[in-house]
Amino acid sequence: MSDAPDEHSIRLEVEASGERHVFTPAYADRSAALSEVLRRAGLPLNTRCGGLGLCDGCLIELVDGRLAHLHAGQTVSTTPGGAPKLVRACEYCPDASAASIRIPLRSSLRHQAQIVSDYKIGVSFSHDPLYQQLRVPQADAAGGLAQAIGHLRPGLPIRISPIVDETFMPRGDVYAGLEHRGDHRLVTRVSDLPECTALGAAVDIGTTTVVLMLVNLIDGNVIARASKFNEQMHAGDDVVTRINLCSSDPAMLNHLHHAVTSQTILPLLKEAIHEAGRSASEVRCMVFTGNTTMLHLLAGVDPSSMGIAPFTPGFLAHRVMNASGVFDDSPLPPEMPCHLLPSAAAYIGADLTAGIVATGLLYDPGPSLLVDVGTNGEIILKHGDQLLGCATAAGPAFEGAGLSCGMRAVGGAVSRVTITADPASVRYDVIGSPGTHPIGICGSAYVDFLADARAAGILTETGRFNLDAVAGLGNRIIRWDGREIAFRLANGTGKQPIVISEHDIASLLQAKAAIAAGILTLLDQFHLRPHDIRNVYLAGGFGTHMDRSAAISCGLLPGFTPEKVCSVGNTSLAGAFLSLIDAGLLAETCATATQIRVIELNLDPNFEARYIDQLSVA
Repeated sequence: MSDAPDEHSIRLEVEASGERHVFTPAYADRSAALSEVLRRAGLPLNTRCGGLGLCDGCLIELVDGRLAHLHAGQTVSTTPGGAPKLVRACEYCPDASAASIRIPLRSSLRHQAQIVSDYKIGVSFSHDPLYQQLRVPQADAAGGLAQAIGHLRPGLPIRISPIVDETFMPRGDVYAGLEHRGDHRLVTRVSDLPECTALGAAVDIGTTTVVLMLVNLIDGNVIARASKFNEQMHAGDDVVTRINLCSSDPAMLNHLHHAVTSQTILPLLKEAIHEAGRSASEVRCMVFTGNTTMLHLLAGVDPSSMGIAPFTPGFLAHRVMNASGVFDDSPLPPEMPCHLLPSAAAYIGADLTAGIVATGLLYDPGPSLLVDVGTNGEIILKHGDQLLGCATAAGPAFEGAGLSCGMRAVGGAVSRVTITADPASVRYDVIGSPGTHPIGICGSAYVDFLADARAAGILTETGRFNLDAVAGLGNRIIRWDGREIAFRLANGTGKQPIVISEHDIASLLQAKAAIAAGILTLLDQFHLRPHDIRNVYLAGGFGTHMDRSAAISCGLLPGFTPEKVCSVGNTSLAGAFLSLIDAGLLAETCATATQIRVIELNLDPNFEARYIDQLSVA
């Protein structure tokens, strides 16, 4: 059937990022969700829940015209001179000859994330990379190459790759290329000259963002970095959504695998190689870390079993795969080893085991904590020689999902909020160059708001607005979306203000209560209290940007003091880097993964009570 316009063609006019786009959807697209129509037109939205209508990531403004609900048989339309109508693009399709819509900046995927690739390493390490060239004296090599290398590198069996000619015997010393393969070392190259280049890559596969570092294995220096959104985001914002997609549609496994490998990691690798002025043929090995679901999707292993009790992963241990087994089509050498770092459980992934080593928590006398605040808040407690871990379903509120004006930490996001009662004032900072107009609010600002609004008396202990106290700040309380009470923080780019509603506050309190209750449950395993804790290592992008005092004041980090809390950045990436350049720390990471005792919070009889106790604003 032809896609050419006819008398029944639908004309869409779209305003996005200050640009105007006019197009006619193909005939086959006319019954598709508007979010899908826009994606095909190169205007992708934040379909965080996989287009299930469970979040507000794809909110658009219907400026003029009419849209039809995909399932309910209803329509939404504008009135002459009326305000735009807010709708979820995943729930509606075009329904008239013309429609004009505006995509709020916070709903667009065109923004670049504030991706954290910095980290603090709290452990000493050596230069013993997973690929290295070893000089073997000619006399030793003559008695058997494998035996000679075994003497020089004891500990793991030495095997010779079939592609290596063992009869090759130069006049001088032998230079052998040695790959660490987990349970053995493999000789893959033999030469009479040393290599002048050998590269490795450390990759942190986050649910939202992916970061890659290119490393010169000869000296251990980082020579390039690259980062971008995980392309799996188009299918769903969190691991549970992606697990459920694989469970309901077997074809989704290959789709998600392709999204993270071919559409995310390979472009990052090419970008880093280009920046460094090197070649893909020089890459000798890669190390990957991330949560357990991300590593399953990287390896092409169905994660469905982690979506239902007893949440059984397909694998947990350190896994070594050839590049040809990870990437469908790549410029990398097919036999190049790809190391997937070990996880401890379905929801205690390699990002945590890598972080335990990288932060030095493993060697901290403790008691100390590693806390990674995200959709699944992961917490590790080190006490004596014991490691306890738990994951708590905090939900995506601190990433902005499901909130009136929530968004990720991208340009235009309000990242800091300061509220004072005496003198009465409201101030905020926006990510971007000076003068950048606010378009939404990210997690760190929500934490600030909870702490400052409570301290100023604007919020009650239960998270309701104290209207008498707000009156001193001017005309701040409004009706949001015609229904609920909201605090107007700033004016938006369109007619919609930037607000925080009482419903938003309830969602934020639920998220912070889940994290706080998880921390207190772990501490209770050893009858500890917050004042007993020596260090709190706060990991991840959210932890990097969050104000420690505000996190403590609002109860997210209950009962701690600021001097005990240290932001350590992207500890997952740090752990991948350390494993890449120090095989000894790879072994430590593997051992650590088996030592973590996982506490199932839903089985703890006191967790629910703690959760309820933490629902208030401290």
